[in-house]
Amino acid sequence: MQIINLLSGVVISFFCIFLFGLAIMIVIKPQRAEQFLSSFASSARAHYTEQIARLSIGTAMVVFAPSMWYSNLFYLFGWILIVTTIALLLMPWQWHHKLGEWAIPLTLQYMKFYALGAFLLGILVIYSLSRVLVS
Repeated sequence: MQIINLLSGVVISFFCIFLFGLAIMIVIKPQRAEQFLSSFASSARAHYTEQIARLSIGTAMVVFAPSMWYSNLFYLFGWILIVTTIALLLMPWQWHHKLGEWAIPLTLQYMKFYALGAFLLGILVIYSLSRVLVS
């Protein structure tokens, strides 16, 4: 069970790096960030890649949550990711693409707020992880 916790912590750490990187990219290279965000669900491959990442992060959150600060929050967050990922996997990827056609322009319109949210979530998660290392 120790190795599972370690792997879950590593997955969550990479998730934080992704969140920080995305926030920085939005601020420094907004056109590149726009291209990246617009690629979500643009093809079956992109759809399934995104779902694998979401499922990995959600599972890692559920496994590692008991060790984290605000464990109930991270446990819930993990299960939300898992359940929504399963729903997205059960529908044709084209439906996810249609949803993206509605949601992505909204995200791009408020990209700076999206960056702030990603950065703050990254801080919350990394702080919770650091509490595990300190204790």
